[in-house]
Amino acid sequence: MASVDSDSEDAITKEEIAGTAPTAADAADTGVSQRTKRNAFSELMLRKAKRPAKEEKDQTHPRRAPARKPFDRRDGLGAYTHDPAAFPPSRVIYHGDEFVAINDMYPKSTVHALLLPRSPRSRMHPFDAFEDPAFLAAVQAETRKLKRLVAKELQRRYGRYSAQDREREAVLDGRNGDGDGDGDGDGKTELPKGRDWERELLVGIHAHPSMNDLHVHVLAPDMLSECMRHRKHYNSFHTPFLIDVADFPLAKDDERRHPGKAGYLNADLKCWRCGKNFGASFKQLKEHLAVEFEEWKRI
Repeated sequence: MASVDSDSEDAITKEEIAGTAPTAADAADTGVSQRTKRNAFSELMLRKAKRPAKEEKDQTHPRRAPARKPFDRRDGLGAYTHDPAAFPPSRVIYHGDEFVAINDMYPKSTVHALLLPRSPRSRMHPFDAFEDPAFLAAVQAETRKLKRLVAKELQRRYGRYSAQDREREAVLDGRNGDGDGDGDGDGKTELPKGRDWERELLVGIHAHPSMNDLHVHVLAPDMLSECMRHRKHYNSFHTPFLIDVADFPLAKDDERRHPGKAGYLNADLKCWRCGKNFGASFKQLKEHLAVEFEEWKRI
């Protein structure tokens, strides 16, 4: 990847880059997993693996330490692609020969996942890496897969509050009374699709990546997280600083190639939902986002 000359365009803090910043307190419910079901339907929810203390010490720590030791600061994501099996399911969502999907260690929204390609091109700047049509197509296809998983996790968490998901939630809760839960008397369960949570996701790469390994962000738009702590955190996802992988390859004159010049990270803070401008007042924005989150859940 192209060298980073300064921290002026970094969307995350030096502590996050080094892996020393505090993580989200409620680690048991800040990510995506494929290991459990809800009411016999294929639902996605996160639960930390339950292991005796001795087993955790004997099996997890000795494996993780050698994998992570060579990777620090801007190379930290390489630990996941190097040995994804060394990490617990609370961190790694899935992995294969070509890709690893993880829950972000410092989530900026209620659900925040990363897609990491396992390719030599991943060490290139995304602008250059995505010039290869085959690599770009593979990343775009895998991103669509991760989007579906993240959307289902949002639906699992918040579908019970959503007006658009009311019928679907009734089926899941068996409230329709014909024996199969859907109320049509045919004895066959049909699960209404409900709200299109996938359409609402933020998806893309940062115009100036803070980490050296290429990674695609897939996250909820709410920006409600203990790890969302300053203006650059917010603006890195709610300005053109976040470039959808569907937009690649970028035109040579695309202004997103020069995020510092465009000034995205230092732009006024505007609510992602209602558009209200909070200027530089991050505290007021955070308070407002908590209110918007409750309204958004109920759509």
